[in-house]
Amino acid sequence: MCGIIGYVGPRECRDLLLEGLRRLEYRGYDSAGVSLLGGDDIASVHAVGNLEKLRDAVAAGNGHVRGSTGVGHTRWATHGRVTEANAHPHSDTSNRVHIVLNGIVENWTDLRDRLEAVGAEFTSETDAEVVAHLIAAHLNGDLTEAVRQAYSELRGHFAFVAMSADHPGVLVGARKECPLVVGIGDGESFIASAIPAFLAETRNVQLVNDGEIVEITADGSRF
Repeated sequence: MCGIIGYVGPRECRDLLLEGLRRLEYRGYDSAGVSLLGGDDIASVHAVGNLEKLRDAVAAGNGHVRGSTGVGHTRWATHGRVTEANAHPHSDTSNRVHIVLNGIVENWTDLRDRLEAVGAEFTSETDAEVVAHLIAAHLNGDLTEAVRQAYSELRGHFAFVAMSADHPGVLVGARKECPLVVGIGDGESFIASAIPAFLAETRNVQLVNDGEIVEITADGSRF
């Protein structure tokens, strides 16, 4: 039931993400959030309730929530209560890797125990947060490779998109039994859980097949 939207390109994307989430409201949700990469830092905002609550929270950031690479998410609670802490996007301990995820990670408790043993600090009750920490644990200069390694350890049915403060202008998505689509625009790219999220911006759509990983940049996609 959750919704994913991501953007890479030359435009300030905060409003693009919020509009993409609005177009996914039909999927149902109880909380929402966005993360944007501006400069060397990722700013993240979460809100419980409808998207107007998120818009108000973003506006209260006094312009600090800005960037041309970003991800957004509407959540329908499965693991954990309906709280701002449990809303996506989720990040690793250093706040350098952010993810949005739809679906279920079945082996999340085992992964969480292992990651906590090596210093990961969790801030939510969700299964999804383990993906951010797992990607960070594998990250050694190549975000796509880190996603590939993390993906190989995950069990369940899910789709997720990752971004890294150390890899501006790049988003990496992965799919296992949950939908994920890419939209290619003119010098910009989108990734989402459903086509309506970016249909107003481009009709050039690429489907992500089950088991595939895709890297998107402003120049296009690489599967």
